[in-house]
Amino acid sequence: MNRVDRLFGIMTMLQSKKYVTAEKIAESFGISVRTVYRDVKALGEQGMPIGFEPHKGYFVVQGYFLPPVSFSSEEASALLLMEAMVFGFTDKSIQTHYATALNKVKAVLRTTQKEQLDFLHHHIKMQLPACFNNDYEYLALIQQAISTKCLLEIGYKNNKEEVSQRRVEPIGLIFYAFNWHLIGWCHHRQDYRDFRVSRILTLKNTELPFLKPDHMAIGEYMKQLPVAY
Repeated sequence: MNRVDRLFGIMTMLQSKKYVTAEKIAESFGISVRTVYRDVKALGEQGMPIGFEPHKGYFVVQGYFLPPVSFSSEEASALLLMEAMVFGFTDKSIQTHYATALNKVKAVLRTTQKEQLDFLHHHIKMQLPACFNNDYEYLALIQQAISTKCLLEIGYKNNKEEVSQRRVEPIGLIFYAFNWHLIGWCHHRQDYRDFRVSRILTLKNTELPFLKPDHMAIGEYMKQLPVAY
């Protein structure tokens, strides 16, 4: 990778995260930390407002945006392949958002690239088992509640066909056994519970903050699952 491409890559990386350490940049681009210092200085000299916070890393000053980026044919094709995965393994809410995002990508492609994507679109298929069900619209709302740490109210039908109303503090989403599962602290049970998303009947983001002061990491909860990873 030449230096111009690397500088652009560092710019994109800085804009994609709140903080990025010099060590992380060095690892991502296969360069030394000293070279990172020089590259960040060069970006600053070109007018990119980069700040630094000890123990956290570099950040781009809020309000600064890059002009529309360009994509290689390989990058655009990778995103198209992911479209099949999204429509196969997520719900209607995520499918809608992904389709909108992909259209924005297509808008900045050259005509020949668009033609290639249109051709590929008709030559990528996915077959899923009949038991898989993603005919719902909850994942985007659940993601929002996880990131903002807001309480969810859900109507839920368990595997015994029993319906209940729950208040849940969502800590993560896990895909296993061909289903998405919402993991959260259930106020009714006063414990962590696993809710299969396809069994959720109603879902509302209360926009109220979590009441429990701390939660276990989703990775720790995964160790309790009855499946091997």
